[in-house]
Amino acid sequence: MRLDKYLKNSRLIKRRTIAKEACEGGKVYLNGKQAKPGAEVKPGDIIEIIFGEKRIKAEITDISDNVSKASAADMYRIIQG
Repeated sequence: MRLDKYLKNSRLIKRRTIAKEACEGGKVYLNGKQAKPGAEVKPGDIIEIIFGEKRIKAEITDISDNVSKASAADMYRIIQG
């Protein structure tokens, strides 16, 4: 699954266009490297997102296309943030 789509589905970022802009702006890292919106993600990958002064680091635990709001938090595990 594309990184921007994953960020939207997991609700780490609210909209896909915002997720794309964050990736293009150098605010999203995948496994320690600056990520592009089209980068493929898989379970076990580490995502780091910079929101101004705040940083969130999470491990991908599940990838799913159709996710309810309640189960979106099960798609990742917060490591630091």
